[in-house]
Amino acid sequence: MSANPFSMPITVDPSDIDFMGHVNNSRYLGWVQDVVLSHWRAHAPEEAVSSRLWVALKHEITYRRPAFLGDDVVAHTVLEKVRGARAYYRTIIERTIDKGAEILAEIESSWCCVDAQSLRPARISEQLEQMFNANVLKNQAG
Repeated sequence: MSANPFSMPITVDPSDIDFMGHVNNSRYLGWVQDVVLSHWRAHAPEEAVSSRLWVALKHEITYRRPAFLGDDVVAHTVLEKVRGARAYYRTIIERTIDKGAEILAEIESSWCCVDAQSLRPARISEQLEQMFNANVLKNQAG
């Protein structure tokens, strides 16, 4: 990843396991949503968090390996850019193991910011866009 990721540990629950004995593919989407929204809540000003919501527009997932009950899983997400009412994220979901990590899935996603009251698309304020884009550039440089 080109920037410092925002990371979130994931607990694999028995309800995540499908008939094949591994985590159902649909759970990866839930994990992506959880880590992206956690990133927003952790870095956006409180006023923005309370007045704006995010709706997923597109997810492109490449599954690499299955996850199983008892695995230590972490999601790392990077905000790659913010433009208008859209945000673009790259997320890696990995299993941590004694000698490193194994990538389970790689996800590219785009999101639309919506007003919490009207549920209509809402541009990200210029100040917030600059703050997030400055963080992206700062993370890419260092």
